[in-house]
Amino acid sequence: MGNTTDRDASKRALHARRASSFGAHAMDYAEHRPDYPLAAIRWALEAVPTVPAPIVVDLGAGTGKLTEGLLAVGASVIAVEPDDGMRVELMRRLPGVRALEGSAEEIPLPDGSVDAIVAGQAFHWFDQQRAFPEFARVLCKGGTFAALWNTDDMRVDWVAELGRVARSDASAPPPELGDAQLPEHPLFEIFERAEFPHTQRRTAESLAATIGTHSHTLVVSPQQRAEVLRRVTEYLRSRPETAEGEFDLPLVTLVLRAELRDN
Repeated sequence: MGNTTDRDASKRALHARRASSFGAHAMDYAEHRPDYPLAAIRWALEAVPTVPAPIVVDLGAGTGKLTEGLLAVGASVIAVEPDDGMRVELMRRLPGVRALEGSAEEIPLPDGSVDAIVAGQAFHWFDQQRAFPEFARVLCKGGTFAALWNTDDMRVDWVAELGRVARSDASAPPPELGDAQLPEHPLFEIFERAEFPHTQRRTAESLAATIGTHSHTLVVSPQQRAEVLRRVTEYLRSRPETAEGEFDLPLVTLVLRAELRDN
């Protein structure tokens, strides 16, 4: 019993460290993380009225990767981000966006004040038990919550092998997109999911830099981090698909969405 409790506490501590690991590397995150396909964003917001411009909260907005896409589809965006370093970088890159300090569990906005809440690469960090009631509080009647993730397309052989090469002691088991369990909450309708093909233009060096912004490489020792990124670069230089110049990294953008129940 004690060992199980210790393991659970260690997992929670590692999860918290990974969740808070990005701020010191905000500029690298902004430079090297991929954007989101506009088709995925439009699907996420499909039920949201487009006139007037919908008010959308980008929750856990980071450096504004998803914010840019939301602006491109005509949304009026409020960015909410708990990490000072990430939020400052967002404000530097997107000075016209309202950016607030806050979290999924404490959204600094009035009741019923927004049309949609979206989260890019962030929903897995939320305390869902506390977050869903906050979503319901802030959303207007019939509002939408959506979560988006850019994931490497593991159906491609060299990408799947890269995932194995890039693992660190802090890596979680690789997710299986088709087996991902949909979230559930009584305040929301049944979640829907969709996947969208996407790519990111990279070189061996810039893809290693992208992996260097992943939390599992940020929380390990400097020695292990350097070793992981060295392995990644050497692997990419050894593959015909990625050895020379630029190439497209195949991605899949997963989107989950649900509307607020009309209670």
